[in-house]
Amino acid sequence: MSSGMAWAEGDTIKVGVLHSLSGTMAISETTLKDTVLMLIDQQNAKGGINGKMLEAVVVDPASDWPLFAEKARELISVDKVDVIFGCWTSVSRKSVLPVIEELNGLMFYPVQYEGEESSKNVFYTGAAPNQQAIPAVDYYLNELGVQKFALLGTDYVYPRTTNNILAAYLESKGIAKDDIFVNYTPFGHSDWSKIVADVKALGADGKKVGVISTINGDANIGFYKELAAAGISADDIPVVAFSVGEEELSGLDTSNLVGHLAAWNYFMSADTPENAAFIEGWHKFIGNDKRVTNDPMEATYIGFNMWVNAVTQAGTTETNAVEAAMIGQKFPNLTGSTAEMLPNHHLTKPVLIGEIQADGQFDIISQTDPVPGDAWTDYLPESAVLDSDWKDLKCGMYNTETKTCVQLTSNY
Repeated sequence: MSSGMAWAEGDTIKVGVLHSLSGTMAISETTLKDTVLMLIDQQNAKGGINGKMLEAVVVDPASDWPLFAEKARELISVDKVDVIFGCWTSVSRKSVLPVIEELNGLMFYPVQYEGEESSKNVFYTGAAPNQQAIPAVDYYLNELGVQKFALLGTDYVYPRTTNNILAAYLESKGIAKDDIFVNYTPFGHSDWSKIVADVKALGADGKKVGVISTINGDANIGFYKELAAAGISADDIPVVAFSVGEEELSGLDTSNLVGHLAAWNYFMSADTPENAAFIEGWHKFIGNDKRVTNDPMEATYIGFNMWVNAVTQAGTTETNAVEAAMIGQKFPNLTGSTAEMLPNHHLTKPVLIGEIQADGQFDIISQTDPVPGDAWTDYLPESAVLDSDWKDLKCGMYNTETKTCVQLTSNY
């Protein structure tokens, strides 16, 4: 194994940007590429890091999951980047993981995901299930009185694993198996009439139905249109989405979506000085006051700033030194509390539930104190016994019963 990324040749620190700029995920990922470019600009205006300027190396893996692995290898081996900020879908992250572990690279992953993973080479700055999915279900159960659940997802690892966790959790809360409807559709799916009809039929017995949506990318456009066409309002059947934020709503007619929900750890509508400054900086950088901010942008911002502080502290960009310096890093989030990087490479994050407004923004109707991210869920028996601790145990899959470390997280 190589010694990992270290100070780049010459005077710059190279930052790899691995986000889809074309294909089905471009609607979500292009903004994250721009966010990294903005953060690099802002850091360079402060004099870079330890006297070295930052230089972006942008590639387009084009929503093609195997291409993510190729582009990651190219960034590390050919371009000699010091760090990568990238991926949105879990299938793209899973594609990159063996490469980044083999080459001892360093990646920051900024999107909510299914958990069930902890790599020494990745920092997960989006939500784990206990910081988004589980609290959203609790809100449905406790606040809205939902008795039947439609778990609708795009057909890949994040929705499937998240829904396995949620089904186990719902059953532990007394919801019958027959009252949980699960359906998966391909990326870019457009014909939602039958699925929406099936969801509507769930409520024929008078029980309150709620939709938990792990639908990703541009498929959301057709889904929400079909709900409106079927005359289903948020009062009838509320939808709480885990992958729909301000960016996705900006391309939709939101008049039919008012009252539907999203669970995230940040909303643009958060009223804090840090958020006001972030939005102002974004509008200035992008040259458009209409452009929105969203949760994965905040996760990118926190991860980037923690990385800057860790590199400054370590005095090098070498992977092992930065990885060690990252654990315990604290940085103000944009919603009024402080994010901390835990030994399991996950953050502490507040959980926010937002209600969609006519202008495409969210009214924050629920907000918690920061919750520590859990790499391994308590609701799947095989995971409940696992722990992740890269500080003391130096292990991402530590079996607390056998007291042994299971390796190869990327093949999990």
